[in-house]
Amino acid sequence: MRGIQARLSRYLLGGALILLFLGHGLQLWRIPLLDVLDAYSYDVRVRLLAPGGVDERVVIIDLDEKSLAAEGRWPWSRDKVAELVRRLVDEQGVAVLGFDVVFAEADESSGIRVLDALARERLRDNRPFRDSLKALRPQLDYDGRLAAAFQGRPVVLGFYFSNQEGLAPTGALPPPAFPPGSFAGVGTRFVRWSSYGANLPVLQGAAAGAGHFNPLVDFDGVTRRVPLLVEYQGAYYEALALAMLRRYFGELRLVPGIPAAEAGMEWLDLATPAGQTYRVPVDVRAAALIPYRGGRGSFTYISATDILQGRLAPDALRGRIALVGTSAPGLMDLRVTPVGSAYPGVEVHANLITGILDGQVRERPPYVMGAEVLLLLLAGAALVWLLPRLSPLRASLFTFALLGAVLLLDYVLWTGANLVLSLAPTCIMILLLYAAHMAWGYFVEARSKRRFAELFGQYVPPELVDEMARNPEDYNMEGRNENLTVLFSDVRNFTRLSEGMNPRELAALMNEYLGAMTEIIRRHRGTLDKYIGDAIMAFWGAPVADPEHARHAVQAALEMQAALCRLAAPFKARGWPPLAIGIGINTGVMTVGDMGSPVRKAYTVMGDAVNLASRLEGLTKTYGAGIIVGEATRERLPDLVFRELDRVRVKGKEQGIGIHEPLGSRETLSAEALAHLQRWQQALGYYREQAWDQAELQLIQLEAQAPDYASLVRLYRERIARLRQQPPGPGWDGVTSFESK
Repeated sequence: MRGIQARLSRYLLGGALILLFLGHGLQLWRIPLLDVLDAYSYDVRVRLLAPGGVDERVVIIDLDEKSLAAEGRWPWSRDKVAELVRRLVDEQGVAVLGFDVVFAEADESSGIRVLDALARERLRDNRPFRDSLKALRPQLDYDGRLAAAFQGRPVVLGFYFSNQEGLAPTGALPPPAFPPGSFAGVGTRFVRWSSYGANLPVLQGAAAGAGHFNPLVDFDGVTRRVPLLVEYQGAYYEALALAMLRRYFGELRLVPGIPAAEAGMEWLDLATPAGQTYRVPVDVRAAALIPYRGGRGSFTYISATDILQGRLAPDALRGRIALVGTSAPGLMDLRVTPVGSAYPGVEVHANLITGILDGQVRERPPYVMGAEVLLLLLAGAALVWLLPRLSPLRASLFTFALLGAVLLLDYVLWTGANLVLSLAPTCIMILLLYAAHMAWGYFVEARSKRRFAELFGQYVPPELVDEMARNPEDYNMEGRNENLTVLFSDVRNFTRLSEGMNPRELAALMNEYLGAMTEIIRRHRGTLDKYIGDAIMAFWGAPVADPEHARHAVQAALEMQAALCRLAAPFKARGWPPLAIGIGINTGVMTVGDMGSPVRKAYTVMGDAVNLASRLEGLTKTYGAGIIVGEATRERLPDLVFRELDRVRVKGKEQGIGIHEPLGSRETLSAEALAHLQRWQQALGYYREQAWDQAELQLIQLEAQAPDYASLVRLYRERIARLRQQPPGPGWDGVTSFESK
């Protein structure tokens, strides 16, 4: 139950994190930090994946310091601007000329206003003066001269909108791209403005078109989008880049893409007279993401004075799109963009123009939100389900592989389909789920592991503690009945041995002996119960379940006897006596758990099966065997070879049981050893049939052939001698009773 509760807690924690991010993805609520990180991740992708290089299709006519030094401070007189227009269009052959500046006020630098005042007030009766002024007016009307330069040429003006309270509109707006009511009932939330600053009516009337140069500034002050259409008093006006492209292609039709009215406009088609269509994806505000080519200088800059002074070869700019802007300090329109914190505003329009021409305007259509939510759900579910089941290393590898897959998917969609994923929520959710899993492992599972190490570390091997700590809820120290295998070992003649050694040497000998035996028990997944002087008690199958507990106990016993032989030489070199041990092993149902008093407790086993193992250890001296196991243990290991020693009835038991000595696997025994074992079985059979002569004959032959059977042969020959004198009778079951422990 506790295991289910622990897993449920982890699932609930992971599920809560997933729901938090799903709500953000579905826009049920917003997490400001995720918005910040998502904007940052978008900017990073723009910088890393920008194509770079200089696009020669668009040139910037720069009102730079060089031009201001040569031609005078800005604003220049309109006749000079008119000259710039004529040279760019007529001499250089630009396809379209756009102005990232506004001609909002009349040019009075010619003095015409003063002359008009003189004509009205002081010289109104001076007819020659008035006639001369009338003749000179076309030359002195610089606004008129600029309007004449615009007339018939592909010139597109710029203007701006504003929501500043109390600001009165100035200048004249161009005809709207769409009249009022064009998008009635459409779900697009157009950017709305309350005022504007536009060009003089005479200039606007002469120009080929005009567009606003108001990019959108996001919550963090970064310019990432330009609204292609904005709303003013119900009518819809186009952006400067769009207006320039319309003039570039001649008569460009704008066709809104509105799959469903309630969803709003999803794209804007630019249909050329030649039948070519440029599709520009837009968001819910009719804004397009700016496809930045790179940092500042992605387009060729030409000083305006070089145009005015004729320093460029004729037709050097033929067919190109030209934008008049400024890089001079004090005049420069600087913006914070993903590719620079002081980016020329004129290049924003240039990037949008080339992006539309190349079809590289990226989009985030409504269905992308559904894909992001699905990605959040799948990635979150995979992590919540798999991380608790994986090791820390594999969990880390899986997490970062999943993160890499998400980044690769985003890269493919960005470069191959111009789709923009909201990357931060998925990546942050993956990292948070991973961090939560690791924190759970460190703070909760590590605490459980420390608890288990404290509780079980002195009994079981460290690797079993690690195994238990993976599912701590499955383990406790409460008493319960289990089928286990228990082992007792004891040093033969320890009292006599200890009397001949000083305490320090005895302690060193026992420490080395007990250390070697304990290591073997732990290596075979045994639980060390206790040391009883020179005796060792251990058991298998708890606290960690072990279906092979009987086999592991017997293997440990065999290795303990072998290790004792290896210790003989070093012991002798140090002047220590050789050791001999007897081991008793039994399998059966016993009670295991934390037992004792409030003062002292121990994780141990109790029961009849445990007592029998202790009795079997005591019988090793009688039968001259290194290891004796009970019948239940023998039955669990049919592939091992055992030498049956006897059937005995120990103190406190009514039923007799078979006792056996393990010899090893059949493959490890020689043919001679197997033959001796067969002769022994025959002798034991004759003995139980009370065929004393045949039994003794077999024993005599065995004694001559197998010295290792000497103790058994002597024991049984002595029994046969007694039984001849006192026959047991026809009801004898061949069981030997032992009354002592």
